[in-house]
Amino acid sequence: MSTLDPQQLIKRIDTILDILVAKDYPSAINNLEILKTELVDIYRDENLNPGEQKKSPWEI
Repeated sequence: MSTLDPQQLIKRIDTILDILVAKDYPSAINNLEILKTELVDIYRDENLNPGEQKKSPWEI
């Protein structure tokens, strides 16, 4: 299970803001999507009920 490190999150947001200032919008959007996916995964891991297993990526 991953933990949320606020300092690391701040650095990543700052990086995305720098990319936006440089007007590289596709890269900024890509980085935001990656960050969102990681945050959602952390949230799901922390809210997993005891005894409930995380699904494999190929399970639908």
